[in-house]
Amino acid sequence: MKRRAFLNTAAAASLCQFGWPAAYAQTLSDDGTQPLWPLWLAWRDRHLDFSGRVIDEPQRSASHSEGQGYGMVLAAKMGDGDAFRRMAEWSDSNLAIRSDNLLAWRWLPDTPERVPDLNNASDGDLFYAWALLLGAEKFGTAAWRERARGIAADLVDKCVAMRPDRPDTPVLLPAEYGFQSAGSVIFNPSYIMPVALRDLAIASGQAQLEQVAQSGLALMDQIAAQGLVPDWLELTADGPRPADGFSANTGYEAIRIPLYLIWSGNASHRAVLGAAAAMAQAPQGQAATILDSISGAILETSRDAGFRAIAALADCAAQGGKGAAIPPFAADQPYYPATLHMFVLLAQIKVLSSCRPI
Repeated sequence: MKRRAFLNTAAAASLCQFGWPAAYAQTLSDDGTQPLWPLWLAWRDRHLDFSGRVIDEPQRSASHSEGQGYGMVLAAKMGDGDAFRRMAEWSDSNLAIRSDNLLAWRWLPDTPERVPDLNNASDGDLFYAWALLLGAEKFGTAAWRERARGIAADLVDKCVAMRPDRPDTPVLLPAEYGFQSAGSVIFNPSYIMPVALRDLAIASGQAQLEQVAQSGLALMDQIAAQGLVPDWLELTADGPRPADGFSANTGYEAIRIPLYLIWSGNASHRAVLGAAAAMAQAPQGQAATILDSISGAILETSRDAGFRAIAALADCAAQGGKGAAIPPFAADQPYYPATLHMFVLLAQIKVLSSCRPI
């Protein structure tokens, strides 16, 4: 449970090689004319199999509920109904094999048993359900909204627990099994995507999902007062502490946190400001991908454009600047940074118009 064909279009190649178009727009249309459309084609051509399976090549070419949800969010935002339907159908055929509405978290192409673990991943279910809501609205398929409501109900029923130190405060478990024991909850802050939780709470009537969003924001604020928000925490009756056997660094899990918070309208959150300051110390042309959560020291860097895009957006949010040094989309970067790069651009358009790429 601890996770972590090149371009076919000349337009996409132009954007990837020569930078942002002069007429970069601040709105998304539904007809494929928006500036992100060629970038979506680049992402789709490289990371989406025609079957509807989103492929994470560095992770054994596996597919995850997270990746399916991520891809479907992108397809809904881009108005690509065909890609959205293929991803939804593949997910329902291959991951929706539990006795409830949640998805098995991983599908492997190189094992006799494609899904050896039926446990779910709460962030995967969250993004999948959110994507279904977006798809239902964009493409007019009411059944997807009902499917999202079923996922929301089971997330609340099976993946919400109370903080041991604050028994009236709900938190999101990483999965149904394996992350809770007597007096202890293992918590992954990057599984909190506030805007998705809020949208799903409203659409499903599951108010506890809104409470989970608020408690996650409060917990991250508490942690960020003393350092960076790490990949994993253990919540005990004595408060949060590092979780044995899990990363205490701010790494490939937590790198998503400033992006998610900005996208959700929380650009001034202490976790965003702290991450922006720490990431800004990376050498030019690189992104800090693993940092010591206490000292902020950079332990590992990457040149992948998607990780640099997060740092640029966070820096612009923290500085209140005009324009962000978001690098051009790179078609050849792996699935994870490529997807986060697309999310950065969606978030910038949605909530930080002043941070347009420069």
